[in-house]
Amino acid sequence: MRRRKLAACLAVSLGIAAGAGVVTAVPASAAAGCTVTYQVSSQWPGGFGANVTIKNLGDAIGSWTLVWSFGAGQTVTQSWNTALTQSGATVTAKNAGYNGSIATNGTQSFGFNGSWTGSNPVPSAFTLNGVSCTGGVTNPTTSPTTPPPTGSSGGVPSDAAWVATGQYDSWTNNGYTLNNDVWGGAAGSQTIWARTGTNWGVVSNQPRTSGVKSYPHTGKTLNRTLSSLSSISSSFNVTVPADGDYETAYDIWANNYAYEVMIWTNQHGAVGPIAESYDANGAVPSARNVSAGGHTWNVYRGSNGSNQVYSFIRTSQTNSATIDVLSVLNWLRTNGWYGDVTVGDIQFGFEISGTAGQSNFVCNTFNISYA
Repeated sequence: MRRRKLAACLAVSLGIAAGAGVVTAVPASAAAGCTVTYQVSSQWPGGFGANVTIKNLGDAIGSWTLVWSFGAGQTVTQSWNTALTQSGATVTAKNAGYNGSIATNGTQSFGFNGSWTGSNPVPSAFTLNGVSCTGGVTNPTTSPTTPPPTGSSGGVPSDAAWVATGQYDSWTNNGYTLNNDVWGGAAGSQTIWARTGTNWGVVSNQPRTSGVKSYPHTGKTLNRTLSSLSSISSSFNVTVPADGDYETAYDIWANNYAYEVMIWTNQHGAVGPIAESYDANGAVPSARNVSAGGHTWNVYRGSNGSNQVYSFIRTSQTNSATIDVLSVLNWLRTNGWYGDVTVGDIQFGFEISGTAGQSNFVCNTFNISYA
């Protein structure tokens, strides 16, 4: 389940989803555009497996040739669902006899195994049918936008196993599911990257206007009642920009999204929780200096129009902590704010309302365990 704007999940992503996006080459009068997802599905000493998915956002095409270059000497050793060749660093993947056509909004996928030494970075640029690719839908007279940068200077590390820019692109790794989760007409660009499901980050550029623009996050789904749980523990370590409007937050959903429990560990700039009442200083807490889960919180309650929202705002800011999440959730039950609810998704990430230009948010480490 996505963030708070559930209906937005029906939208089509026009961004790119890999080291770079892909614009299809079709006849000169046709609109062109697509996304490519390049995912390292497994990796072991000296070898790796990868899956590649092309989604066509432009006019239909009857055949395809996808080309990229490896940046660290990787070599393809086996492939499937494609006719694939390699010359030096350059890899050329062509459709097989049965998967050349891609309708508008359709996809085709293929995979391969390869070898590597030293490092295995995701390719940073692709071409499809001879056209340099940047993502989005373009017409022949329209110049495509510049792709997001890769490498440490651009915020995306060269050893990322997954990179994407689609609004709702997601990736599952080691039991954790990552989501880019960008919504709204006012939202800007955002690139999500990950080494694993618990070491990841985003490069985000959001206008400093009212309203949340994105909630990139990782997480797990429990689907357990509170009474059946003996523990939920989580720890994190993040790096956040010095300027901007955002918070680092858990977002926990219960009773099929009837309840939303947010746990804010830091907040910066013009952001605040949903509350029952407000004064000149902003939201008014329903409970102050609550001790739960090993920390002290001010607690707010309110509604966003779709579900009840409970927000625990840490009384002092931190970028690294361990939290007894079950204790926080049980505080709400003990105080009669809900009953023996079923805990569904437990998410953790950065809720971003605005950035001071292009900004980097990094989750250095994260884990959540329950029993």
